[in-house]
Amino acid sequence: MSPGNQIEGDVYLEFHTVGRQVKVTAIHANTGIEVVIFGPASTPPDSLKKLAAQKLQRRIEREEGNQAEPGSGTFA
Repeated sequence: MSPGNQIEGDVYLEFHTVGRQVKVTAIHANTGIEVVIFGPASTPPDSLKKLAAQKLQRRIEREEGNQAEPGSGTFA
């Protein structure tokens, strides 16, 4: 994420320790878009926060791009 490419609006972060891992949930307040990452419990919280914010930004950009094409999506 480039320095000028910031998420607009509030972002809620939840850190939950699961064994030797930390589950980080990031929710964009304006859109309700939610992403989850996992990382080692030894990872500094700021690093996990940055990674979750980057993933959330990519997801928001993807969702905004899909609004122009109804019915498009990703299949796994």
